[in-house]
Order: sequence, then structure tokens, then C-alpha cells
Amino acid sequence: MIPARGSTAHPRSHVATAVHRLPQRGIRRGVSLLPSLFTLANLFCGWACVVYAMRGELATAAPFVGIAIVLDMLDGRIARMTGTASDFGVQLDSLADVISFGMAPAVLAFQWGLLPLGRLGWAVGFLFVTAAALRLARFNIQAHSDKRYFVGLPSPAAAAILAATVFFYPQGLTGRPEAFLAIGMTLVPTFLMVSTIRFRSFKTIDLGQRRRYTVLIACAALLALIVTNPSLVLLVMAYSYLASGFVGLALTRFRHRDEGPKMPSSAG
Repeated sequence: MIPARGSTAHPRSHVATAVHRLPQRGIRRGVSLLPSLFTLANLFCGWACVVYAMRGELATAAPFVGIAIVLDMLDGRIARMTGTASDFGVQLDSLADVISFGMAPAVLAFQWGLLPLGRLGWAVGFLFVTAAALRLARFNIQAHSDKRYFVGLPSPAAAAILAATVFFYPQGLTGRPEAFLAIGMTLVPTFLMVSTIRFRSFKTIDLGQRRRYTVLIACAALLALIVTNPSLVLLVMAYSYLASGFVGLALTRFRHRDEGPKMPSSAG
């Protein structure tokens, strides 16, 4: 290319600038794909859980739900940190969650304890999948007025109930009378997902300079407990979060009852 008269720019400077921009564009595109890669890994965990559950390897299938929960927590945070959040990522995340936290735990529960019930077991598992899909759809369209709480049990927490129970007792329930216990284990989180009970969200916890070290110590202690006895600790964590919704509901009602309508004081 012949530079125009009077131009002081050298042709090689334009080439160098273009070459310098290419790696930046490549890095930017790679960063934008990073959250979706975590979402795809989440989807893969759901699929792996279904495959292992259908093969009867329940002790191997259940941890995939836990891994999917961790990946689901990371993809949104990475998207916000890198400034690559998009409507496509939101929709992909919801579709992956239907598999990982709806279909996969339902198949896991069916193979673990609902199988002896036949069509009744099919129906109970389908109710869980339906509730998970409705919960995710409601979460996507509702206005989040108070980000400190979820309205209804989050689908990852509901999936954790089923997965933690199976992981704690992977032998399963083989008799028909015992199988009715699996109905309760499945239906309780099913109805809580579509309820209006509020559950605490940990996304808005203040991690200031003073609390940062406390949170790190607490996470380290929790990790040590999980390594020591993973099946029991994960079971306690899953059911404790489920119970926290009822505890919060009871405290709210007692607080409103104590406050009550105040009677106006008589004059004079």
C-alpha cells in the first residue's frame, strides 16, 4: 500500500497495530466462552448422573449432582466478573439446570427407591422434574425484589436432597413398603420448589475485610469436615438448608405476632 502524500504514518505501523489487536480479540472471545464452558460441564454432570444411575451405580452417580451444583455456582459469577453475561448464557444455564437438577436427580431417586412402585414411582419422579422446570421458569421471569432470599426452594438445593440421601445410603430401597420412604424424600423438595417459602441466598453475604478471614476459616473447616465424612456431612448440609426455610417462616410469623396491631392509647 502506498501512503498518501503528506502522511507521516509508515505502512508497517498499521500492520503492527493489526497484529497487536489479533491476540486481544482472541483472548476476549475465549473469555466470553468461559462461562458457557462451565455450563456445559454442568450439563455433562447431569448426563453422567443419568447414565450411571441407569446402570445401577448409584454411589458413582450421586456425586455428579454435587459437582453440577458447584459448576452452576461458578458460571454466573465468572460471567459477571468477566463482563460476559448475556441472554444466551442465561437460557443455556436454565436448560442445563433442568437436566442436572431436574431430570438427573429424578432418575437417581427412581433407581434408588421409586422403582418398586412401578407407575406410581414414574409419576412421583415426573412431578419432581416438572417442579424443577417450573421453579427455573419462575426464577427467570420474576422480579427479584429482595436478593437476600429465594422464593421457593432452589432447584440445586432440591437436587442436593435427593443426591445426598442416595450418596449416604447407596444400597437403595428394594421392598415396596420401604419405597414409600422414597416418595416422601422426593415429594417434599418437589412441593417446596413451587412454594412461596423463602430460603436464604448466600450470593449477597457481605465479604468485607473483617468478615473475609472468618468466611475463609469457616470454608476451610467445612471442607475438612466433608473430607473426613463426606456422605454424612453432605446429608446434614442438604437437610439443614431445607429446614432453614421452615425455621425462617416460623420466626417471621412469631415476629409479626409479637408486633401485632398496636392499639391507640386513650387520650387524657
